[in-house]
Amino acid sequence: MDLDAFTDVHRAQWDRLEALTKRRSLDGAEADELVRLYQAVATHLSTIRSVAPDPVLVTRLSDLLGRARTRIAGAHEPAWRDVVRFLVVSLPAALYRIRWWSVGVTTAFLVVALVAGVWVATTPEGLASMGPPSVQEEYVQNAFASYYDPGLDFAAVVWTNNAWIAAQCIGLGITGIYPAYVLFSNAVAVGSTGGMMAAHGELDLFLTLIAPHGLLELMSIFVAGAAGLRIFWAWVDPGPLPRSRALAQEGRALVTVAIGLTIALAVSGLIEGFVTGSTMPWWLKIVIGAIALAAFWVYTIVLGRRAVRAGETGDLSADHAGDVAPVAA
Repeated sequence: MDLDAFTDVHRAQWDRLEALTKRRSLDGAEADELVRLYQAVATHLSTIRSVAPDPVLVTRLSDLLGRARTRIAGAHEPAWRDVVRFLVVSLPAALYRIRWWSVGVTTAFLVVALVAGVWVATTPEGLASMGPPSVQEEYVQNAFASYYDPGLDFAAVVWTNNAWIAAQCIGLGITGIYPAYVLFSNAVAVGSTGGMMAAHGELDLFLTLIAPHGLLELMSIFVAGAAGLRIFWAWVDPGPLPRSRALAQEGRALVTVAIGLTIALAVSGLIEGFVTGSTMPWWLKIVIGAIALAAFWVYTIVLGRRAVRAGETGDLSADHAGDVAPVAA
């Protein structure tokens, strides 16, 4: 095939297709013409590739067909619409679906923390496990309170550390072990620290310093652990779906939670960085923390219930998730 002659014969069609793809709006006749030209140029490209694969011409026609396909099928929604959909639909749906898992994790965490705290506060061996008396005294009188150093740098460090822990709980949730380990070890650590503070008569200091940011911070970790365990459960009990598909659906839906929790933990980090260690009255600090936690649950329940009733799960849309073969229930 003479490539130059082929180009001369069809250049007018290519130029016309390019002109149509650049127009802001098309009437009915132009839209039909766009489709016909798209089909014709696709044939031209196939012929060139099989007979005389000139790289420059192949690149030009491929790019032209890509732009024409976008005009025919429609472009992807603007990014800001994706963000709005994520915040209003996908994230609350995912959070709402695991709400009872989150409640269960919270309950188990509090039980373990309470048992560890009582053991440390009421038994000599429990208190001794926290270190020598001089170390305990230094921690209770100085280190615990001085840790909360107001400022943006401190807030950023706390945020990135907690967001990383939450992401690991979800990302490694399929093991079933990692989220359980993180939750258990943190419950023991928080409970033991509270028990040591109580044994030294500083339980009120412990509660007033941990409550403002801890309400939302700990809840975020509970939710991350719940999401990770829910992914593990999709592997254990996939229901009517093949195990690989059940895991894929839950994994895609609940990684949404990991992204959303970075926002919640950023709020918690700001509270920890600017409220917990500030000179505000203790009751105001706790009120701020309680409002943040209440806002999280209102967001989850109100928007989440509405999204789930509309059939949302937090998973990608069908267009983005890809086609799957039907499975009998």
